[in-house]
Amino acid sequence: MEINPSDIRIGDAEREDAIRKLGEHMSDGRLGVDEYGDRTARVATAKTRGELLDLFNDLPDPRPAFKQSIAPTQPRWAVRRDERTVGERIWAAMVPLSAILALVLFLAVFRVWFVFLIPAVVAVAGGAIYGEDWNHDRRRRYRRRPWD
Repeated sequence: MEINPSDIRIGDAEREDAIRKLGEHMSDGRLGVDEYGDRTARVATAKTRGELLDLFNDLPDPRPAFKQSIAPTQPRWAVRRDERTVGERIWAAMVPLSAILALVLFLAVFRVWFVFLIPAVVAVAGGAIYGEDWNHDRRRRYRRRPWD
């Protein structure tokens, strides 16, 4: 079963875009203040693309534009999981593993508090190897991408 594009539901982003474009028409003198108020009220209650486009039938461009699919955006500086190297993944796993090791050593062998410094040492070593400079390099590389 194929869905009619005018029956697709809209979200807040599409409603805000339509209100901005109605504002452009009002500032160009195509809509009066009262008509702008009526149409923006109808935008707020619109549920589908068709209902939203009906408000622009007698107006020229700009009209609301709809994206085919809306994917969640990720911050440009975020490290994507598939881009991490094996070494980065190993260091990330070593911190909780060293905490477990420290707990086992404390309970079974040494019974001294400084074994709990092992996870801190592992975290500091991992930070020195893959820390702030590594993150800074990744952010700089994301900024240079022309398609972002």
